[in-house]
Amino acid sequence: VGVLTNQREGDILFIDEIHRLRPIIEEFLYPAMEDWKVEIRLAEGPRAQTMTMNIERFTLVGATTRFGLLTAPMRARFGIIQRLNFYPPAELAVIIARSAEILGVHTTAEGAALLARRARGTPRVANRLLRRVRDYAQVEADGVITPEVAEAALAMLDVDEYGLDEMDGRILRTLIEKFDGGPAGVQTLAVALGEDVSTLEEVYEPFLIQEGFLMRTPRGRVATPRAYDHLGFVLPRGRDGGDTPQSSLFDES
Repeated sequence: VGVLTNQREGDILFIDEIHRLRPIIEEFLYPAMEDWKVEIRLAEGPRAQTMTMNIERFTLVGATTRFGLLTAPMRARFGIIQRLNFYPPAELAVIIARSAEILGVHTTAEGAALLARRARGTPRVANRLLRRVRDYAQVEADGVITPEVAEAALAMLDVDEYGLDEMDGRILRTLIEKFDGGPAGVQTLAVALGEDVSTLEEVYEPFLIQEGFLMRTPRGRVATPRAYDHLGFVLPRGRDGGDTPQSSLFDES
C-alpha cells in the first residue's frame, strides 16, 4: 500500500518476476490499475469496512519469464503485452563495448563480436563473460581483449563456440552416453546429473532447445543430430531426430 500511495503522476512502478506475487498483493493492485484507487480493509468479518484512497496516475510494468503462471485477472488488466526475444550478436556487441568502457578495459570490435556470439543472446551473460575475460586479459594480455584472448579465456571457462558451458555439455553427453540419446524422462535425467528438475527445465533446457541440441517429446528428452555432431558422437543408424529410432524397411527383424 505504501508503495502505491507514494507514486507520483507519471511514475513507473516496475515489478520483476510478477508471477510470484501473492494473491492478496494482486488484489491491492487491481483497483490501482483500473481506477487509480487503493482499497484498505479496516476490519474483518461481516461488518468489515473498507477505506478507499485515491492515488496518482502511474504506469505499472511487470516482467516475468513464466507468463502462464500469471493469474487470468492479472493478465487481463495489462493493456500492452510484449515479448522480449534473445538479443542478436550485433546488439550484444554494442552492449559489451559499452560495458568494457565502464570497466576500463579495451576490447577490439572483433573481440566484442566473439563474446557476443557466445553470450546466449542475454546481456547478463555477456557482461558476466566480459568480466571473466577482462580478468584473463589483465594477467595474460596487457588488458586488451582480442579474439585470440577471448578465445583462450573462454576455453578456460569451458564455453564453446555456441555458448554452451560445462553443464550444457554434461546434459547432452549424459543423454547420449547413458540413455542412447533418449528419450529419457526429466526426472531420470536429473538424477543421473545430480541436479534438480526445476533447474534443468528453467535454466538449461530452454537454450538447448532453442539452439536445436535438445528436444522435449511426450516420452522424454532426446538429443538431436546436431548434439551428436557437436560432441563428436556418431548418430546411431536409423535415428532421424525424432523421439525414437526409425527402423529401415529392409532391416532384419
